[in-house]
Amino acid sequence: MSGVEIRDARFQAVVAASLEFERLVGGCIFTEGPLWHRRDRYLLFSDMPGDHLRRWSANDGVSTFRQPCNKSNGLAWDNQGRLIACEHASSSLTRTEADGGITVLASHFGDKQLNSPNDVVVKRDGAIYFSDPSYGRMEHFGVPRPLELDFRGVYRLEPDTGALRLIAQDFAQPNGLCFSLDERRLFVNDTERQHIRVFEVAADGTLANGRVWANTLGEGPGAPDGMKVDSAGNVYCCGPGGIHVLAPDATALGVIQVPEVTANFCWGDDDLRSLFIAASTSIYRIRVNTPGTAQLR
Repeated sequence: MSGVEIRDARFQAVVAASLEFERLVGGCIFTEGPLWHRRDRYLLFSDMPGDHLRRWSANDGVSTFRQPCNKSNGLAWDNQGRLIACEHASSSLTRTEADGGITVLASHFGDKQLNSPNDVVVKRDGAIYFSDPSYGRMEHFGVPRPLELDFRGVYRLEPDTGALRLIAQDFAQPNGLCFSLDERRLFVNDTERQHIRVFEVAADGTLANGRVWANTLGEGPGAPDGMKVDSAGNVYCCGPGGIHVLAPDATALGVIQVPEVTANFCWGDDDLRSLFIAASTSIYRIRVNTPGTAQLR
């Protein structure tokens, strides 16, 4: 099933009254981490269980960017345009340098190895925030091995020193995260609890006043996973049936019903109105009305 479920009339202005799904890539095991490069007009995405980081462009089609890739999941650009990757197999957050070398930014909290960094976002001041659930220590999505930490947290890497700071740890399974447009709030979803929480971001980058902001309710397979905010402040979040779209006031506007179980997405193309969707074995593209945002500015 594909199409839309409209729950509020505003959905049609943000997304559309109907959608056409274009399948750009097929035959993968489980796609994740789509990331658009605005200048060079290409998409990166992980085939996570296949340990394969791929590249797609309209001119060149699909090619290999990195294999093996330590079963990378969430991807982001830092403020210098370098690739930040969450690696399930190594339990590390890494940065790819201009010369192709890889720098480990975080792998341990204290003397214990991280669970498995999952999704990541970069603040305008260069601070890096990432979630650390346990999915990368499970069969299929990662490498089965015992947990060393007894919690699943959200972390911040300081922009000047690179020091790792634990900023939230009361999650069952933290997953997707994104900032509000003014970066005064951080949204973090919890896959296991099926909801989205919001935090106020203090001047020093720490979080305060965490509370449940919305629940992803609906029919069909799927759970909170990838999450991003568009240029009007609407929050898109994976959930039952596809991608849930919520207004800045948390009103559920509707659901983009994707043909396959959906893990993540990003906006791309020159006008940022193309939504690239990582859905199980495939990458789809649809066109929406309100432009999205891109991490590479």
